[in-house]
Amino acid sequence: MSYVYNKNNKENAKKLRKRMTPEERHLWYDFLKELPYTVNRQKMIGNYIVDFFIAEKRIAIELDGSQHTLEVNKEADNERDKDLYRLGITVLRISNSLLNERFNYVCDKIMKYLE
Repeated sequence: MSYVYNKNNKENAKKLRKRMTPEERHLWYDFLKELPYTVNRQKMIGNYIVDFFIAEKRIAIELDGSQHTLEVNKEADNERDKDLYRLGITVLRISNSLLNERFNYVCDKIMKYLE
């Protein structure tokens, strides 16, 4: 399935793919890249760019740094998640600290959503 996206985000998405955070790099190279599904990095959907997207399962994976704990960012994240949900996409939000502290747990959690 193809999603409409904001073409103004194209350059930003390219930059984000080239400059992955250490947590994004870890999840990508040590888990997501080897999945039996196509996983897109920094996928443009609507007005958003999601960290990782598995179209076959309609799952977006967002890695959240500490800035996402601020109330203003929580509200924006909730609105974004609702917009994506309206498109039939489930958003899995994973904090960077959880990924760093419990990587195998995070991978297991993702696998449960894929099954």
